[in-house]
Amino acid sequence: MQNLPVYMDYHATTPVDARVLDAMMPFFSEHFGNAASLQHRFGWIAKESVDIARKKIADAINAQPKEIIFTSGATESNNCAVKGAAEANRSKGNHIITTQIEHSCVMESCRRLERNGFSVTYLPVDAFGNVSVDKLANAITDKTILVSVMTANNEIGTIQPVSTIGKMCAARGILFHTDATQAVGRLPIDVETMNIHLLSFSSHKMYGPKGIGALYIRSKNPRVAVTAQIDGAGHEYGMRSGTLNVAGIAGFGKAVQIAMEEMDVENERIFRLRNRLQEQLLKIGGATVNGNCAERLPNNLSVTFNGVNADQLMTEMNDVAVSAGSACTSEETGDIQYSRVLHAIGLDENAGKSTIRFGLGRFTTEEEVDYAANRIQSVVVQRREQTEVVYNEHQI
Repeated sequence: MQNLPVYMDYHATTPVDARVLDAMMPFFSEHFGNAASLQHRFGWIAKESVDIARKKIADAINAQPKEIIFTSGATESNNCAVKGAAEANRSKGNHIITTQIEHSCVMESCRRLERNGFSVTYLPVDAFGNVSVDKLANAITDKTILVSVMTANNEIGTIQPVSTIGKMCAARGILFHTDATQAVGRLPIDVETMNIHLLSFSSHKMYGPKGIGALYIRSKNPRVAVTAQIDGAGHEYGMRSGTLNVAGIAGFGKAVQIAMEEMDVENERIFRLRNRLQEQLLKIGGATVNGNCAERLPNNLSVTFNGVNADQLMTEMNDVAVSAGSACTSEETGDIQYSRVLHAIGLDENAGKSTIRFGLGRFTTEEEVDYAANRIQSVVVQRREQTEVVYNEHQI
């Protein structure tokens, strides 16, 4: 019997894996020490657990442990990377390049920098969500100090040519930052071969706890200068002051370890389930897939159901948890907003408000996929009958 509700919003967040929770539990009561208290055993144990987790996280992206800075999550990591790198390198120039489909925390960081005298170029993307490397190259000036392009989009799943962009930036002496929040643990990431200088990611997207993230800052070839955004006692190599979330860090390390060990097998299973869901949904008349179908996250599916309001669809389909877009842009009213990501790939407002994002994950089953597909088809047909709109059946 199918357990309800069905969860298909793994891009927004993931449940904590039981193995991760087990790794965290001792640090709430038994090993509760402050990792900065190095005068006694309680602090030593806490610091050792942090060091172990830091190495696991560094190994996952082929970095050095000292290059990993713990933060409260990807939003803080992105703020620190974009604003911190810009401020630290202002003497070299004031121009930043990013894209129109970045996460809101990157976009808002760039807008803050614009208010402080920086110049920002927001590159367009094509109909599949890909940024043009040629347009990026043409946008570079002698004042460009930073390029920030996300590895994989959180709404449509499109994977960007990160290695190519990194190589271009390295050749021109420009810092390259990538928001890899949706990618780490799902895609192979190597900061050395990809020429990445700054990389942001978060625990709760990979079955770890919320409230803990990381920022990779390259320490050599070149050594990247970043201005700290949180001042205090100088924790995290002076980059991010504040008492470390030891339990969260221990869980983050375990989550990364599991993700790396199981990534290939898990991706194969999720890819098969995603394609099964996609095949069934595209049998619905007027349904189209958004994003790059070839270069896309294995668990991502963004579908536009033309003529059906996504808000109404989700309300009636309340036993299947999906999203109309980024969970980070929801308004207090709960009304569907016109996604700037969907706008950037050419969808008009009506199509944008008829789009649903499905995110499959570690605990998604074939039975859940079939249930969700049948449930959506039933509700879509019902909505169209109610509005007396007739669509020709076709499969994309």
